[in-house]
Amino acid sequence: MARRIDVSAYLVLGPENTLGRPVGDIVSQALAAGFTCVQVRSKECSARELIACAGAAAEAIARAGAQDEAALLVDDRLDVALAAREAGIAVDGVHVGQSDIPVEVCRKLLGPDAIVGLSARTEEMLAYVRTADLGSVDYLGVGPLHETATKRDCGLDASGKVVTKSLDDIAMLAAASPVPIVVGGGVKAADLPALRATGADGFFVVSAVCAAADPGAAARGLVQAWRDAAR
Repeated sequence: MARRIDVSAYLVLGPENTLGRPVGDIVSQALAAGFTCVQVRSKECSARELIACAGAAAEAIARAGAQDEAALLVDDRLDVALAAREAGIAVDGVHVGQSDIPVEVCRKLLGPDAIVGLSARTEEMLAYVRTADLGSVDYLGVGPLHETATKRDCGLDASGKVVTKSLDDIAMLAAASPVPIVVGGGVKAADLPALRATGADGFFVVSAVCAAADPGAAARGLVQAWRDAAR
């Protein structure tokens, strides 16, 4: 398995989320604020564009001297992660869903030191963590806490209705999961004290940082709120 990942402050972004600002600049500001994980995600970019985004994020992590502290993941696209690595980009792993490439395949192709994150279907998550073999998984992505415009298909049930996760749901998942869980979906700083009290290991955000007028200040506020909740 990979080194233990710190999912306490987890940024998800692609070019469509940054209001025209460079991906690398947003990543740099988030890292300076104390973010610990970066996931490159885009449903609009070509593979080559996504590789370039991963490269920009990796350069930001390297400039910050955070290669040993901050992980860089690619959402869904195992092919992009492998191609980025072939190009010399320091991608640590992938994040996939249950309907994407199986985690065992990701682990096999990326190697034992890679990080593999998994999102399970919202309505099945508790049963999943209690019964599934998570031997190839380093952490679980959980949500949505609220409905979110940045991922409209997040947490949909069979009828297409958004099923959000309550704090009680998250507490049960945190107690049952053998791996860290990170929670997102419209998360704001005001949510973090109650979210941390559930036993969750971290939060993930897109718009709360990427769409902020001052991404660095927004990132600092989130990290500080999470840290304060531990006191």
